Amino acid sequence: MNKREFKDKVYTELAKVAKAMANPVRLEIIDLLAQGPFSVEQIAHYTGQSVANASQHLQTLKNAKLVQVTRNGNFINYSLAGENVFNAWIGLRELGFAYNAEVEKVIHDFRNGHNSDMNAVDAETLAEMIENDEVVLLDVRPEDEYNRGHIHKAISTPIDKLETYLKKLSKRKMLVAYCRGPFCVYADEAVAMLKDKGYNAVRLNEGFPEWALLNGYPVDSKFS
Repeated sequence: MNKREFKDKVYTELAKVAKAMANPVRLEIIDLLAQGPFSVEQIAHYTGQSVANASQHLQTLKNAKLVQVTRNGNFINYSLAGENVFNAWIGLRELGFAYNAEVEKVIHDFRNGHNSDMNAVDAETLAEMIENDEVVLLDVRPEDEYNRGHIHKAISTPIDKLETYLKKLSKRKMLVAYCRGPFCVYADEAVAMLKDKGYNAVRLNEGFPEWALLNGYPVDSKFS
């Protein structure tokens, strides 16, 4: 093999990885799987796809060695092949924020259109606020995701049940809602609802995977 053949082969193989990620549904799947393993039915539900379409996207990611399959009796779950896959997604996301102004515009337009407050706290600030007992932290993801792992001291308040928790929440402290990540709208919906009811509420700019994997801040339950 000469040098030209060597480079062609290496870049071709790397291009397969990039091609597998170059799809909006597959990027959303990677973002979702950062929470931990999910079945194809769950992935289809959360991404708005049919089970058949979700299976095809998962097969593409599996062929590119980006996801892996685990079996638990009759149940088949999909998970990220490793932390590097999540890191690659974060790198791509940051690249989009840095060089594609349309990404920021879409987020801004969405939040303005849904009366969602643009104010947010970052992970470092939140960690200090938790340490000083200055906030009440709300995990507005579905309960099964909370049970997989959640930020230390967070209360499970799934967005579809949040209203039932309102009487239990103090208006004396700031409420911070978080979900899967910056593109997860559960936190935006929660903040809008809470502020409408007179609570002082903001969202966490990041999500649980960034808190646990990138920053290494305290979590409860096993994060897999």
